[in-house]
Amino acid sequence: MNRAFALGVSLNVIFVIIEVTFGLIAGSLALLADAGHNLSDILALLLAWGANALARRKPTARRTYGLRRATNLAALLSSILLLVTMGGIAWEALSRFADAAVVDGRTIIVVAAIGVVINGLTAWLFVAGSKHDLNIKAAFLHMAADAGVSLGVVFGGICILIFGWYWADPAITLIIVAIIMISTWGVLRDSLELAFDSVPRGIDPQQVRAYLTDLPGVTAVHDLHIWGMSTSETALTAHLVMPDGNGEDNFLQRISDELMKDFRIAHATIQVERGNIDHGCDR
Repeated sequence: MNRAFALGVSLNVIFVIIEVTFGLIAGSLALLADAGHNLSDILALLLAWGANALARRKPTARRTYGLRRATNLAALLSSILLLVTMGGIAWEALSRFADAAVVDGRTIIVVAAIGVVINGLTAWLFVAGSKHDLNIKAAFLHMAADAGVSLGVVFGGICILIFGWYWADPAITLIIVAIIMISTWGVLRDSLELAFDSVPRGIDPQQVRAYLTDLPGVTAVHDLHIWGMSTSETALTAHLVMPDGNGEDNFLQRISDELMKDFRIAHATIQVERGNIDHGCDR
């Protein structure tokens, strides 16, 4: 994964330089907007890369879970940063409608086509990791959206070149902003939920409770908590009321294995109680 991050950052740095240079030459706000977006994507990639490295550090006596939470914070920060950047670009695009600038359609088409290739390749590097890691998914969505947006910029350049529709440049810019905001909202929502220790999406807490309740000898389940330790690891704690008792290692190992297999919960802590006294769990 480190190689994917290094290659993705390098390719996008090169492309940002190309977009800014030719965006200024062609007078294209669409290219400059996409360059600004790609610059924020570079920062997002660096954040995701750094968080991924921090998450692999071993736990310490003080940080008993290690630094896994860094991936949650990176996804949240990159999403907020991207939305703020897009707000500024949208404001500039709206002002361009009143005075549409003359831009070079050919330059826009060529540079944006390069962006389709670079962003598509970068997105492909993160396809595998995006399935179970929100931090990697954030990086993947940034790059995949960029590839689609670059196609839109190509279309805008064609409109300018063939029909002379210079208003297409700010119009395409607004479409870019809308697409990016829509694709980013899901990551922002999920990362906020993880920040507040919500149950990760994709895990139904009622199904988990039903599984634990149906275990042999269990009469009740309480104090059940499920949260994301990172964007790829989920933890669980629960108290099982078992009047006959069954805290054997094999039983607990079975629960851990099945929670991982069926719900992708990798870190489970189970407390077995006989239910004879008040343990104060409600407090």
